[in-house]
Amino acid sequence: MIQKCLFPAAGYGTRFLPATKAMPKEMLPVLAKPLIQYGVEEALSAGCHTMAIVTGRGKRSIEDHFDISYELEHQIKGTDKEFLLNEVRSLITQCTFSYTRQNEMKGLGHAILTGETLIGNEPFAVILADDLCYNEGDGVLAQMTKLYAKHKCSIVAIEEVPLSEVDKYGVIAGEEIAPNVYRVSKMIEKPSQKEAPSNLAVIGRYILTPDIFDILRVTPPGKKGEIQITDALMEQAKNGRVLAYKFQGKRYDCGSLDGFVEAINAFYQHQKANKQKDK
Repeated sequence: MIQKCLFPAAGYGTRFLPATKAMPKEMLPVLAKPLIQYGVEEALSAGCHTMAIVTGRGKRSIEDHFDISYELEHQIKGTDKEFLLNEVRSLITQCTFSYTRQNEMKGLGHAILTGETLIGNEPFAVILADDLCYNEGDGVLAQMTKLYAKHKCSIVAIEEVPLSEVDKYGVIAGEEIAPNVYRVSKMIEKPSQKEAPSNLAVIGRYILTPDIFDILRVTPPGKKGEIQITDALMEQAKNGRVLAYKFQGKRYDCGSLDGFVEAINAFYQHQKANKQKDK
């Protein structure tokens, strides 16, 4: 099954400047937890215990976050603050974290290819941390791993978006072969409304088979001169080897200010409701 999850985390996060001038966008907090920790928790709940993180310059705080801080733990030991580190301590205990650097920003496809040295020759998951997902039951990635167990092919998570927003996403077309499951026949990166084959947009959750690396190696640059994962997936789709899954749950685009604020408000309400249940 899927044991490794890749986190492309080398981007500059320019939409959040100046906050991201010295802090990785993946470390932006939703309540008291950074975005990438939510992603790691989702991956772990889906059965992934190896976290492969593609970083870049200025991203050292991600590595530090998933490491023991002896000075801090000594300072808060025995105090009423000690429990605040329980969740991240649990992740450090249960998961293995490995890192490599993407020296140039050449697109998501290039970031995934950079992570090949950490993944090897096996199927793997990909989580984009700034797509924060919430579901009361199984997380999005756990839903996708169940689908992978049946079909053993690449899978992308999709959701319906307004046609006015299709130019922000990879957009798919395909035949619905089961409720909320589509066999992809077409995938276009950031199309215009006229070019868009549907309003089914790919969000930041993928399961990829290892042959994607060989395809990415020969994939020419697409839009903006970047190597697009959608172009590589289309090569797999020609053989019917890509599914799109309309997931259960809510996705927050924390790469945008509006989505980030929406996530903070929603997660605060979830936290408040959970505290009420515990009383």
